[in-house]
Amino acid sequence: MNFTYFIPTRILFGAGKLNELATCALPGKKALIVISSGKSMRANGYLDRVIDLLKKNGVGSVVYDKILPNPVKDHVMEGAAVAKTNGCDFVVGLGGGSSIDSAKSIAVMAKNPGDYWDYVSGGSGKGQPLVNGALPIVAITTTAGTGTEADPWTVITKTETQEKIGYGCDATFPTLSIVDPELMLSVPPELTAFQGMDAFFHAAEGYIANVAQPASDLFALESIRLITKYLPIAVKDGSNLEARSAVAWANTLSGMVESTSCCISEHSIEHALSGIHPEIPHGAGLIMLSRAYHDFMSDKAPDRYPAMAAAMGVDISNLPLEKQPKAFVDALATLIVDIGMADISLIDYNVSPEEAEAIAANAWDTMGGLFELDPYRLDITDTTSIIRDAFVK
Repeated sequence: MNFTYFIPTRILFGAGKLNELATCALPGKKALIVISSGKSMRANGYLDRVIDLLKKNGVGSVVYDKILPNPVKDHVMEGAAVAKTNGCDFVVGLGGGSSIDSAKSIAVMAKNPGDYWDYVSGGSGKGQPLVNGALPIVAITTTAGTGTEADPWTVITKTETQEKIGYGCDATFPTLSIVDPELMLSVPPELTAFQGMDAFFHAAEGYIANVAQPASDLFALESIRLITKYLPIAVKDGSNLEARSAVAWANTLSGMVESTSCCISEHSIEHALSGIHPEIPHGAGLIMLSRAYHDFMSDKAPDRYPAMAAAMGVDISNLPLEKQPKAFVDALATLIVDIGMADISLIDYNVSPEEAEAIAANAWDTMGGLFELDPYRLDITDTTSIIRDAFVK
């Protein structure tokens, strides 16, 4: 009972909430709208709606539309230059986690000198203090995956060194976030599954992290419960607004977990995996690593796993104490089947078991700090072993 709670973001949650962008208080008069390089924001009319709603609120806008699914530093620097050239005084991230994360990083570099990697810690980052803060950030999420609308974290890749590293500080919390499940109805089943499981693992990792606290525990267990119940429904029927809303709220809760606890080394390993193989969607990478990771961790640090199993609907009262931690691993395997992801494998993404040592080394070099938050202290040999085990069905 000794912790800090700080989530300064105003969240507008619910179907139709995007319309309030026309009337709510905004942190500036000219926005840089950051979207992905894909077609969905334009094809679904979301970009035009946001531009129009901002205009009704007396706000002009400029669009930066080059963000990749695994966003890269070069686009952060370019986007920041666009913001400065056009006199933008706040940044809107519109889309999934990649667009909102990029918006946060662009907001940092629009106000600070040098290179983005000057401020990143880990790998070749210089870990310099952020002197000038960041432009205000508005997050409008069209997916339910990263929880970035409720936390300060942003994950960017330095392509030339294959370093995928998280960064965040008080200045990178969104000022305002709009979570409108109606914007998520168009997400296809596969991406719905990948994104939902990213939120699931944010919650699960935050629950077993050695910095967990009472607030993060509440957020995490409810997120796990909602995703287990509603993600299979949303995958099977993307038009089900009740399921979309439940998964969206679970995702926002998982962001709150990220703000009050933290991810652990499962995310370090996946960042290394998709840093080396950027074609791997982050959620897919987590799914493919998860059974091996949690099978290992539930052996070494079993104490918090039974509560997660119970949140997933397992009646652990009928199980011997020694079998309760593995009930979570079994329930996780069932959930992966229920969302249609049981057959994806690292081999499908051209990852070889011979890369296990390199992936483990990358994880320790770039995001070694998260290993300090594990409930059981892994070493490089354990990490390599987990990665190798992830190749085994």
